[in-house]
Amino acid sequence: MRENYLITINGTMERDDGEVDSVRLMTRGNFVRRGACYFITYRETEATGYQGCITTVKVEGQDRVSMLRYGTAPSQLYIEKGRRHVCHYETGHGSMSLGVAADEIESRLDDDGGRVTFSYYLDMDAQNISKNIVDITVKPV
Repeated sequence: MRENYLITINGTMERDDGEVDSVRLMTRGNFVRRGACYFITYRETEATGYQGCITTVKVEGQDRVSMLRYGTAPSQLYIEKGRRHVCHYETGHGSMSLGVAADEIESRLDDDGGRVTFSYYLDMDAQNISKNIVDITVKPV
């Protein structure tokens, strides 16, 4: 994998109990457009807790984002406006199925990089767990 882009990921999780957790990751990775979709790919590190995994974020316009993690802790999250998906998520301590419903998706990506911001709600057994906000910036190195 060519790592010729700087990828900055800011994530915020607003839990149903009022607690807020934030994380920021800066890493090198790959960015490419295939057809109408953009793919952001990077290696997870020990800091994220998923060392040995590769994550791909697939952005399909303003309506759908897929987050796919491959490796020792695989997971799949599909964030799509107007639909609730049930997705597989591996925590490192076990796997679970989570409901995922999009809140907002805004992509300002072009062939040189850019920014995508999206938020979604997670639920388990129809009980809300959290609102998650992800802001990803991609710049050539």
